[in-house]
Amino acid sequence: MSVDWMIWLILFGMLLLGVPVFVSLGMATFLALTLTNIPLSIIPLDLYKLAEMFPLLAVPAFILAGALMEKGGMSQQIVEVATLFVGRVRGGLAIVTIIGCMFFAAMIGSGPSTVAAMGALMIPSMVRRGYDKDYAAGVCATGGTLGILIPPSNPMIVYGVVGNVSIASLFMAGFIPGAMVGVALMITAYIFARRRGYQGIEEKYTLGEALRIVGRNIWALLAPVVILGGIYAGIFTPVEASMVAVFYALLVGTVINKKIKLPDIWEAIKMTNTTTGTVLIVVGVSVLFGRFVTMYQVPQRLAEAMLALSTDPFVVMLLIAAFLFLLGMFMETLATIVIITPVVLPLITKLGIDPVHFGIFLVMTNEVAMLTPPLGVNLFVAMSLTNLSLEKMARAAFPYVIAVVICILLVIRFPQIPLFLPKLLGVH
Repeated sequence: MSVDWMIWLILFGMLLLGVPVFVSLGMATFLALTLTNIPLSIIPLDLYKLAEMFPLLAVPAFILAGALMEKGGMSQQIVEVATLFVGRVRGGLAIVTIIGCMFFAAMIGSGPSTVAAMGALMIPSMVRRGYDKDYAAGVCATGGTLGILIPPSNPMIVYGVVGNVSIASLFMAGFIPGAMVGVALMITAYIFARRRGYQGIEEKYTLGEALRIVGRNIWALLAPVVILGGIYAGIFTPVEASMVAVFYALLVGTVINKKIKLPDIWEAIKMTNTTTGTVLIVVGVSVLFGRFVTMYQVPQRLAEAMLALSTDPFVVMLLIAAFLFLLGMFMETLATIVIITPVVLPLITKLGIDPVHFGIFLVMTNEVAMLTPPLGVNLFVAMSLTNLSLEKMARAAFPYVIAVVICILLVIRFPQIPLFLPKLLGVH
């Protein structure tokens, strides 16, 4: 067995055994450096290059902003407004949950955090209204996947850094696919609500009451406009936008809603440190592993193997999707992105597929990964909120997984879906 095959075998073997991602990557990298002729002097050089990846600064800031927004009551405000508009529809609270996930995703960029924020609020509400617990948990787990697709998105930032792709273009490209997946999830929730006989809420609102509800929650509704509008208007970069999001969350949570106290800020900072440390360790070892991938021409060999099967971009993307669905069962989102991007991106470019299109496709396949056992992280977050078994959670999420897969196939077949807005607004 050649050295490179042995290294790949060890990497995926450790991942399948449940070894933490950064340890698996680190061990594979250590073996690559000791068993090959790659000079050890590249370690400080590559780690220094990692320190120069300025866009990565946005990741901890968006994580902190999301934690502060949750503690500041902004998720509850979004739900209140969504309930006003669609709460009376059959299964209205499920649709409210998905809309809430869409808005909250547009503020924090994290799937599991979106599930935690919306699930803690909406699952008890749905159960009190007569919804089955597994239905409520399935809606929250799947709605939370929008956290990585609707910008700002931490996985998009990591993909942009690793693949040298415009983050602003990726953010803009995520809007239409994000809305499409959101609508698909709402339709699925409505269909199953009708089957189970769930009713909407009975409250009726006068025009004056509706205006007052929107008025008192306007600051939460304006958060995506301020954060994303500033990026596309050229007022600030994605990194600067992440800091604007932090200050906006602090302003709304402390001065306007008056819900954030000093202990809440400290808890948000501690959570941010833990999450950010995990992300940076994975990215750091992946940079070194990427050196091995490049020097052993893994992308070129993969391209040759793929092109021997087909040169049709649609067929190649389908093959990659099938591989990513399988890989996602055992690997966390950021790990998948940092490992797959340097390997597959040269093949994608060779076939004439736009890197921004591929980036959105890659993020969407990871939405499915968040909902497929044994690793599906969103399932475990929802399980912690409901005490349901993994089997029940996976069964509840399955119809929504089908809806997301249909959206992925549409994005593969019609690249115009993600690329329309970036090209229209001249950011790509």
